[in-house]
Amino acid sequence: MLSLSLSLSALAADPAPVQAPAAPAAWKMVWQEEFDQGTAPDPKIWKPEKGYVRNQESQYYTHERPENCRIEKGCLILEGRKESIPNAEFKAGSGDWRFKDEKTAYTSASITTQGTKEFLYGKIEVRARLPSGQGVWPAIWMLGTGGGGGWPACGEIDIMEFIGKNPRTIYGTLHFTSATGHASNTKWHASNGGKVELDKLSTDFHLYTVEWDADKIDLFVDGKKYHSVEQKLTQSPDGNMPFRKPHFLLLNLALGGEWGGPVKDAVLPARFEVDYVRYYQKP
Repeated sequence: MLSLSLSLSALAADPAPVQAPAAPAAWKMVWQEEFDQGTAPDPKIWKPEKGYVRNQESQYYTHERPENCRIEKGCLILEGRKESIPNAEFKAGSGDWRFKDEKTAYTSASITTQGTKEFLYGKIEVRARLPSGQGVWPAIWMLGTGGGGGWPACGEIDIMEFIGKNPRTIYGTLHFTSATGHASNTKWHASNGGKVELDKLSTDFHLYTVEWDADKIDLFVDGKKYHSVEQKLTQSPDGNMPFRKPHFLLLNLALGGEWGGPVKDAVLPARFEVDYVRYYQKP
C-alpha cells in the first residue's frame, strides 16, 4: 500500500517544469568597417602592401593610388588594371621577379590591419562582390602575428579565395605547420580546406564568414557552413597552436600568380567590391 500511495501522490502533484536548453550566447558586434566615409580606407586602420609581394603574382600593389584603391558609393573598391608604371624596387640586373622589371605590366591593391588591429576568436563577416575573368584572384584572409619562424608557422586563415578560371567556386583554407605536412614552399606546410559552389559570385554580393574559438574554426558563405577544422588538428610538431594566437586581416585583389594562372587582359579593369567588414564576439 505504501508503494501505491506514493505513486498516487506523485500523479496528483504538479509536474516539475521542464528546463529548456540554454540558448547559445548571441554575437555582439564589437568593431565594424562600413567603408562609407571619405574617398580612401581609414589609414589609422588599413595599411597598404606595396610592390610585388608573394606567389609570383603579376600585379604590382600600389600605395595611395585611387585608380587601384578607393571608397565609392559605400564600398571599398580594389581594382586590378593593365598598365605600366615605375617599379619603385627595380634593381638593374636582378633575377628576382620582384625587382627585375623596371616597369609594371599590371597594378592592383592590397590593404591589411597589420600593426593596427588584431583579432582572436569571434566571428568576422565580409560582404563582397567578386571580379570575374581568367587570372583574377581576390581574397579575404588572415595571418597570425605571433608565430615564430614566419609562414606557415604563424598560421593563415583564408576566409574566402576565388580564382577566375573556376567561376563558381569559393575556397576556404587554413595553412599551418604539421608533422604530416609536405615540403611545398616551406617544409612541413600543411593545409586543411574546403570549397563550395555558388552562382552569381560576380554579379551579386555574398557574405563570407569565419567563426573561430579555441576548439575549432568554421567557414560559411551566406550563412551556410561548408567547412570546419578542429584546432587540435593544426598543432605543429613543436607544439605551436597558431590559431590560438591573434591574427590580422587582409583584403586584396591579386592577378595571375602560382594559382591564379595567366591573366586575360580583356577582363581588365577588374573590381573587387567590399561592402563591409564586421567583427563579433560572444558577450
